[in-house]
Amino acid sequence: MNNWTLFCGKLDFSGTDTDALRQFASENYETFGIYPMSINFAGGSYYFLIKDASHKKLVVFGKGDCFNDFDGEEIDVNGIYAKVCRLSNYNCDMIRKIFPFTNPINHKGKKITIGLGDRLGLASPGHIRLIKDKDVFPVLAQQSMRELKLTGRTYHDVLSSAAWSVFQEGYVDGFGADGDHLKTAEEINYALKYGFTMITLDCSDYINNKAPSMTSDEIEAEYSLIPAADRQHLEAKYSGKTFCLKNGCKIFFPPAEFKRTVITYFKAIKYTIDIYNNVIKNSGKCIDFEMSIDETLTPTAPEAHYFVASELIDNGVDITSIAPRFCGEFQKGIDYKGDIEQFKKEFAMHVKIAEHFGYKISVHSGSDKFSVFPIIGKETGGRYHLKTAGTNWLEAVRVIARKNPDLYRRMHKFAVSNLQEAKKYYHVSADVNNILDIDNLKDDELPSLMDMDDSRQVLHISYGLILLSHNPDGSAAFRDEIYSALHTYENEYYEALEKHIGRHLAELGIL
Repeated sequence: MNNWTLFCGKLDFSGTDTDALRQFASENYETFGIYPMSINFAGGSYYFLIKDASHKKLVVFGKGDCFNDFDGEEIDVNGIYAKVCRLSNYNCDMIRKIFPFTNPINHKGKKITIGLGDRLGLASPGHIRLIKDKDVFPVLAQQSMRELKLTGRTYHDVLSSAAWSVFQEGYVDGFGADGDHLKTAEEINYALKYGFTMITLDCSDYINNKAPSMTSDEIEAEYSLIPAADRQHLEAKYSGKTFCLKNGCKIFFPPAEFKRTVITYFKAIKYTIDIYNNVIKNSGKCIDFEMSIDETLTPTAPEAHYFVASELIDNGVDITSIAPRFCGEFQKGIDYKGDIEQFKKEFAMHVKIAEHFGYKISVHSGSDKFSVFPIIGKETGGRYHLKTAGTNWLEAVRVIARKNPDLYRRMHKFAVSNLQEAKKYYHVSADVNNILDIDNLKDDELPSLMDMDDSRQVLHISYGLILLSHNPDGSAAFRDEIYSALHTYENEYYEALEKHIGRHLAELGIL
């Protein structure tokens, strides 16, 4: 493989028949090592990605308009100049200037949007192969500040990985980039700087989690701290009032519970309005703006959802989606834990409120929630935003368990030994006492650990510790081996993603 220079003999610089070249490269992939859908022609140069023994690289063939702008090794191929370039952020920025389809766009007007967080920067081609013929808009670059910290990546890295994947697969139908669970103006501006098209504002620091358990006296005391003008305005607008939704459902605000709702969400609403007016609105960009109120201890009541949405919209906030805290538990990497009938009833009401105001419901920690996917697909009428992330890392782990059992065994033991540290970042119910003793398992039994809740969750939340772990000599304990294995077994990884995320789509009713 990787005799890509032989392929160059087929290029005549007319650029008129890239489809035929892609077909030829596809039929001879084992010979040329060229990703066929990456073949493009612009400004007098051919551009395509190649796979060598350890890395992917960009080839710029022919000294066209932008040839000198790329950073790479210049070589002679039968008398014609070519550059072999790393898939760096700099070179990606150049590609994004030449090929607009590699830039993220907003998803306003799209019915089904799915965040496909990619912690390793390797999964997006598999996602693209799955959704390219479906009525789904992918948000390929989706990462939180916590995930950046735990993977040692930057927003520039995340967006470049998605853009390279789009280029590799020749995907021209558009993708999004979500600065996920951001809490401050500084974090939001950091994401916007690199072209992110969606911002998910995490308001958890401004939500009063003590309010649900407060006594009436405590509620009155806390409520009195809100400026009098705000109290009077909100009381006149909501207290004791009934609101009729467009679909006929009614929302009523009993005076006592109204005060509890106000003290729970008042600061979060004010903060969201401030962020929208001073950061989002002034960015000069068309941004998909989501408010997250799901990082709370108690479920979001329909009245609270209505109150939050009404205040945001009445104050001019253009909301694309809101993420309530649903009943039950949406733990990482496993199915929904809770009363399915209760979820169905409450979720339907949340959808009605979203439809009334004209935005989409967003479901966070949506990976592997198979038991409620049919409800989400049906109750929303196929109009929602769903976020997945960690499950893509777990499919990578599954491939490693199958193809490199020694590496998996070391990762597994490390994750089990460091579970308490990992739990500082994520809430899970995993119990190491329920995990099979890996020393008693044969190699061909290792992948099955990714089908068991406890071992699945332990590996799920340990990704950061695994990726950032170092040996005494300073070398990476696992990271380099993980990337090497997934480079070698690239197609196996894509196939695993297509199968697993494909199950998500099937349960959601996406054909």
